[in-house]
Amino acid sequence: MALNAASHNPTGTKTGPVSGQPPPLSDDVKSAILAAADSDPTGENAAGQDGGDKNGEQKEKSERELAKERQKAEKTAKLAAKQQKQKAMAAASQPKQKEKKKEQEKLAPYKEETPKGEKKILKPLDDEYHKAYIPSVVESAWYDWWEKEGFHQPDFAEDGNVKKPGYFVISIPPPNVTGALHIGHALATSLQDAMIRWNRMKGLTVLYVPGCDHAGISTQSVVENMLYNRRNGLTRHDLGREKFVETVWEWKEDYHIKINKVLRRMGGSMDWTREGFTMSPTLSAAVRQTFVQLHDEGLIYRANRLVNWCTKLTTALSNLEVDQKELEGSTKIDVPGYDKKIEFGSIWNFKYPIDGTDETIEVATTRPETMLGDSGVAVHPDDERYKHLIGKKVKHPFVDRLLPIFGDDTVEKDFGTGAVKITPAHDFNDFKRGKEHNLEFINILNDDGTMNEHAGQFKGHKRFDVRYTVIAELEKLGLYVGKANNKMSIPLCSKSKDVIEPVLKPQWWMHMKPLAEPAIEAVESGAIKLKPETAERQYFRWMKGIDDWCLSRQLWWGHQVPAYYVKMKDGPAYDAEADYWICAQSEEEARERAQKKFPGKEFELERDPDCLDTWFSSALWPFSTLGWPEQTHDLEKLYPTSVLETGWDILFFWVARMIMFGLKMTDKVPFTEVYCHSLIRDSEGRKMSKSLGNVIDPVDIMDGITLGELTDKLKVGNLAPKEIERAAKWQKSAFPDGIDECGADALRFSLINYTTGGGDINFDVKVMRSYRNFCNKIYQATKFVLGNLPADYTPPAKGGKTGKESLPERWILHKLNYAAKRVNDTLAAREFAQSTQATYNYWLYELCDVYIENSKSIIRDGTEEEKKSAIDTLYTALDGALTMIHPFMPFLTEELWQRLPRRQGDKTRSIVLAAYPEYDASMDDPKSERDYELLLGCSKGIRSLLQEYSVKEEGKAFVQPLNDEAYRTASAESAAIKSLSGKYLASVNILKPDESIPAGCAVYPVSSAAAVYLELKGKVDPEIEIKKVMPKMAKAADAVRKQEELIHSLGERAAEEVKQKEQEHLKSLLSEQRAYEESMARFEAMKL
Repeated sequence: MALNAASHNPTGTKTGPVSGQPPPLSDDVKSAILAAADSDPTGENAAGQDGGDKNGEQKEKSERELAKERQKAEKTAKLAAKQQKQKAMAAASQPKQKEKKKEQEKLAPYKEETPKGEKKILKPLDDEYHKAYIPSVVESAWYDWWEKEGFHQPDFAEDGNVKKPGYFVISIPPPNVTGALHIGHALATSLQDAMIRWNRMKGLTVLYVPGCDHAGISTQSVVENMLYNRRNGLTRHDLGREKFVETVWEWKEDYHIKINKVLRRMGGSMDWTREGFTMSPTLSAAVRQTFVQLHDEGLIYRANRLVNWCTKLTTALSNLEVDQKELEGSTKIDVPGYDKKIEFGSIWNFKYPIDGTDETIEVATTRPETMLGDSGVAVHPDDERYKHLIGKKVKHPFVDRLLPIFGDDTVEKDFGTGAVKITPAHDFNDFKRGKEHNLEFINILNDDGTMNEHAGQFKGHKRFDVRYTVIAELEKLGLYVGKANNKMSIPLCSKSKDVIEPVLKPQWWMHMKPLAEPAIEAVESGAIKLKPETAERQYFRWMKGIDDWCLSRQLWWGHQVPAYYVKMKDGPAYDAEADYWICAQSEEEARERAQKKFPGKEFELERDPDCLDTWFSSALWPFSTLGWPEQTHDLEKLYPTSVLETGWDILFFWVARMIMFGLKMTDKVPFTEVYCHSLIRDSEGRKMSKSLGNVIDPVDIMDGITLGELTDKLKVGNLAPKEIERAAKWQKSAFPDGIDECGADALRFSLINYTTGGGDINFDVKVMRSYRNFCNKIYQATKFVLGNLPADYTPPAKGGKTGKESLPERWILHKLNYAAKRVNDTLAAREFAQSTQATYNYWLYELCDVYIENSKSIIRDGTEEEKKSAIDTLYTALDGALTMIHPFMPFLTEELWQRLPRRQGDKTRSIVLAAYPEYDASMDDPKSERDYELLLGCSKGIRSLLQEYSVKEEGKAFVQPLNDEAYRTASAESAAIKSLSGKYLASVNILKPDESIPAGCAVYPVSSAAAVYLELKGKVDPEIEIKKVMPKMAKAADAVRKQEELIHSLGERAAEEVKQKEQEHLKSLLSEQRAYEESMARFEAMKL
């Protein structure tokens, strides 16, 4: 009955002031209520009767009442227990994790107490910073110690030669010294360092050469912008060349330090005592010697030819530095230096008046402004329309110039008007015609893209402004005809996105075909292997159609060309004749050469102010960083280098040129293998670009960053407000909670695991987070093992078998052995994703999930001999796991390995120098693998059935082995099967292979060797069980069909090992299908 909510007073009595006095009850109503309360055992006590008469006779309860009370008490207890369990589970789930995370976030930033360069002081694992895995704590101090101890320097044999297993060298693709490293650099560093660390642990003499590229155009452009923006419009010309170069060196030092800091943070085991820089004294000497030698041999020459000119950067570019933008028709695009978009993809027609007549001739152009540099009109000699005009001249409407009309067989009569305007100084096709017909070469452009004195009235105007004014002026003269859409490609500078102008300039060029031929042969012969195969096909296609290389760049930052022009009083003007150039490594040498060439002449030397293309010095990188042109010990013992790991996008810029220069200058290939990694894209598949704001800084992944901080970084760059808004929106969708601290190990492992050798990589930070969890699993598993090792434990001197191992021990040692073989084989084949998967599977699914879990009972309950054997095996399995994964996760493995006791006689100071696990035939034990996996499969099947049918007590299971070996194993290990199946299983019976299955059992097919069954208690409804089995049976049949198709598709080229593995899988699927069919038949029989 209802009570007064505030007071809970008995009905009719006065209440306190909380809810106020209720309305008074009449005597009749009060009596009726109290009478009802007296007659109802669950009702409310009347006033003064709460306990009844203490001295009165107690009423004895009936057996039925007592049973009912007991049942009620049991229910209440069960409910309370259930609620308590739910409460505990809820507390242990997400809210607790969040609370724990909050607690962890409350920790003050970790302060490393180890002095810089000293071996790390290891804190107890129950320390508040070491209870859980915190990347910044684990990864601190180790790198400084590795570097100080020289662990990353090549270890030669006592006689100065490389060690017996050989040597392994990687020269880092030098990052541009222009700014921060991005996730692509992190990928490259992860792959390179994994190979380096693996080979070092295998006992080779190993060198990982670090260094940076001076990046001529990019660096000069960045510093010029910095000067302009920060120093009130200051230009390099205001400073002068010497002071400007000094400024760039200062700027370079700051960024150089930042780059190296990130490479160290990533764990890259470079030898910093051998660091290279493309403008260091050693590498500069290599550049000068190469240029002078190749010039002396006639491979480098001076020529006044058309170059790709970028008016924004005011320098020439090679063809590789020019992108082609395809247009379907009239399109307006942004061009640097213009407020409005400029029209491209159209063809404009206009007429030239024939000099001395009233006739005109109609021509067409996609670049109207270039008509100011026209010096002729070509027609086909057999074109009847123009035969009478050949030999005559047209009058230029804007400059005082007559242009000859001439016949040329290459003109297409049916294309356009059949008459072609010729601009030899500004068009690659016209250049050739101009040479053949001895036309005048008229340059109309200044270096900044404005018109020069040859443009007449348009002098000083910007080139694309002139595009429109020329048309307007032609219209005024009645010479303009019209325009139409024109499908074409526009050449753009890959750095500035400016429209490239072909401009006639005297430059230094290199003949490439003589260098390309031996470079092609080196790959065709297998002296150099390119991976993947697509890279090889691209390499051949480019090398076989290679053009001469324009080496000159109009820069101040870079290697100034070692060429001097001989200026005589009675000689030609500066740069008028190529024969007056002298190439030498110094001005003194140039003077000696000039005196020999022009004996008795008075002269002055003027050095070419231009610099060489950055890729010229980069092409010397593999051997110049080892000391060339000096014959150093490193060059003698460690060249050719072993592997070049790089992105496919610089295959032609850099890789091909290194091969050509290496063969030419050293007579050896620069490396024996090239591995081209994939391009990293963002989570939406877009190429990472500063303009999109989706470039990811690896430091943000390693250290963690909030969403707000990520957005703030966008505002620091040069993005427009709209681009910032777009990029911020993408960041919010990609990183709604920012980026958690993942550490270097998780980042490295993720990136290597992404590398399948296939297409581009779509980056997802959630993958990094999952591998951070994997690091935590490794950390906690090692903590467990360390906690179970006796305080005075010393591992055996060797890690092999003693013959006393239990089945689980033999199994894990076999799995360790197989994993070692798999990782070694896949790393050797550069199948990086497979190598990380092999280590991941061993750690997670074999060591942690199975052996560590199953060893707990042996360590707890076994005999002393069994305990010792289990602990020795646990040590071997863990030690092997840590060394195996070290190339991928250097910091975590060092932190944990240093806490393990060392084997007798093992003086290894660091895991960096520890021996890598190798395949050992004596540890191979396929029978133990079959036996133990039969036990695991059976126990897993029984647990699954117990869960599916909600059996919580007295579970009864049957195991039916399907062959004699499985029967013997299951019979011998039936106790282990029961133990592994969990507490709800009361008994397990091993049936003979031909023994019939008891009625009313559910089935779980284990493999081609066994199936398990669970006896279903109570009345079994065959209809319900048939409905459960049918989809499982259909799924099994579908799996069999697909597996048969897969085997059929393998073909003869597939390895026997692969075929055998797939056949075994088919056998298991067929057994599964058969088990469900037989189960269906038994339930069908029950219906009868």
